[in-house]
Amino acid sequence: MGITKNHIFDDYQNETALITKVLGHPARISILQHISKNEYCNCNELVKATGLAQPTVSQHLSEIKRIKLLKQKNKGKNIFYAIDTELLNQYRRTINDFFVKIQVNCQSKS
Repeated sequence: MGITKNHIFDDYQNETALITKVLGHPARISILQHISKNEYCNCNELVKATGLAQPTVSQHLSEIKRIKLLKQKNKGKNIFYAIDTELLNQYRRTINDFFVKIQVNCQSKS
């Protein structure tokens, strides 16, 4: 992989790109949808719900955890996941703000 140039972009640009990158895979969208309907489910439940292999689900969960969108509870050897709704709302506002600003910029040129 090449050297990233994230340092030339501001925090807003980097955060928005990271959020959309993590959400940019259909398996992660499926996992988040399932967790949103079934709070605190574990990896085995996600394997059954998505039809993906356990290592694949674990890998996607790791990517989602990179943006701290998941809360987790440990019960014995099992980890159960739920969506951090406070952070979800923050990310929703960030993405919405991005699209609103882009739309306003486009309309101001018309």
